[in-house]
Amino acid sequence: MGRGTAVVLGGSVAGLCAAGVLARHFDKVIVLERDQLPPGAEHRRGVPQSKHPHFLLNSGRRAIGEIFPGFEEALIAAGGMHLMPSMDAAYCENDGWAPRKSGSMTMVYSSRVLIERVLREKVRELPAIEIREGVTVTGLRSAGGGTVSGRVEGVEYRADGADEDYLPADLVVDALGRGSSSVDWLGAAGWAAPPERTLDAKVTYVSRWYDLPPADRRPESWWWRHLVVTPTQDTGDHPEEHEFLSNFFPIEGDRAVVCMGSWGIDMPRKADTFEAAVDRVRATAFGQATHACTPTSEVHLTRSTGNKWRRFDLLDVPPVGLVCVGDSICAFNPFYAQGMSSAARSALILGEMLDGRDALDPAFFREFLGRQKKSLDVPWMLAMARDQAYDFATGSEVAPAWRRRLAARLSWPIFNAINATSREDAYVEQTFAQVFNLDRSLRQMAADPRFWFGIARYKLRQRLGRTVVPGGFDERKDPPGTDFTGYTGPADAAPAGSRRGDDLVGT
Repeated sequence: MGRGTAVVLGGSVAGLCAAGVLARHFDKVIVLERDQLPPGAEHRRGVPQSKHPHFLLNSGRRAIGEIFPGFEEALIAAGGMHLMPSMDAAYCENDGWAPRKSGSMTMVYSSRVLIERVLREKVRELPAIEIREGVTVTGLRSAGGGTVSGRVEGVEYRADGADEDYLPADLVVDALGRGSSSVDWLGAAGWAAPPERTLDAKVTYVSRWYDLPPADRRPESWWWRHLVVTPTQDTGDHPEEHEFLSNFFPIEGDRAVVCMGSWGIDMPRKADTFEAAVDRVRATAFGQATHACTPTSEVHLTRSTGNKWRRFDLLDVPPVGLVCVGDSICAFNPFYAQGMSSAARSALILGEMLDGRDALDPAFFREFLGRQKKSLDVPWMLAMARDQAYDFATGSEVAPAWRRRLAARLSWPIFNAINATSREDAYVEQTFAQVFNLDRSLRQMAADPRFWFGIARYKLRQRLGRTVVPGGFDERKDPPGTDFTGYTGPADAAPAGSRRGDDLVGT
């Protein structure tokens, strides 16, 4: 404490996490939020993404838990569900339903609006934090813009129905999201614009909210809580819905968010076309589950999915007195569920630096940008690995044609091999889970000889017919609920009728 006043622009997940960290180091933390914040778990204008599924990755769970002790417990008490995806979710992969078995990864499932409600409750427990609602930020005020002695000194804003006002600050945190105008405000004051890295793979997705049927009226085949259907890898003629990545995503209150998305395909926008599309998803259980539920919302569409990284770390003279977190610094394709976790990780870095430094001088901000860049490299590389494979992608990070062809040819076979190997090799399964949860980088995984040895060994065993856990359960039938944890095989001795082409469904 004792550093004066910090001002946070934006009261969403990124801003609230930053405020929680700053409350330990500043006498006063003021959060300026344009919306009037709802008392409960409700949608609001400033977070249009709240209408779609949100995964809180393990690294994000831990980071938020460090910032707000007891967060996960409070989220579960409010209705969030602590589940093991490999046991509680049914995954339709390239060759059909994946086997159900225990894994190393767990997740807390809930809506984005519930996550924010619990975070707001945690923030309001901290006396140093004041949230001012109905406030529009109109600019940054600085001195010596673009010079080595320049500094951001405060924030210009306008409260509802009031004249423009000014709030001096010892530190400003920009958590205004993709639409942040900080770069423009800084440019008007003499600061150089940061280089931007961009890639837009034309991802569009649509979601609709549903009430589940009462527990005693759900089909016996609903052992699962979460359904995932990956895009087909079939290059032949098929309905375009086979190209969708589809989620039947469980949230609190016995509800689900049904979401379908694609790369470069127009998505259904009306209720009737949405309901028709779920029947054409390649796994028939997806449409059946959707129709068994009661819709409670319209169809919500999102096309603002481009990846964009404002590289303040590359500036010769980065702005002192300003830190950007969340989408205001690096916005990802939301399909990869990296945003909330990356924002919380940036907040933790800020907190660690405030713990160890007294002066908020140029060296402090340059070091923060360097450490933040290292953290953001991890999710950015994952996003690029998929989105760079598309010929219709646009932006500064479009890959050369040869690399796009290579990615298109190899990405799915490698992904399939990792998934299959994970059924029988705990090291491969844990390593891939760490990468998915941003605890390990794609580069580290690619350089791990044990990881690739595991995959090579599995492929050899597969060729010799010595694999243990079966896969490829018929996607035209219900996902089998058999628990293959500890199954000793061989794979071809799996329950009768469970494999693609059999007449019965394994149980």
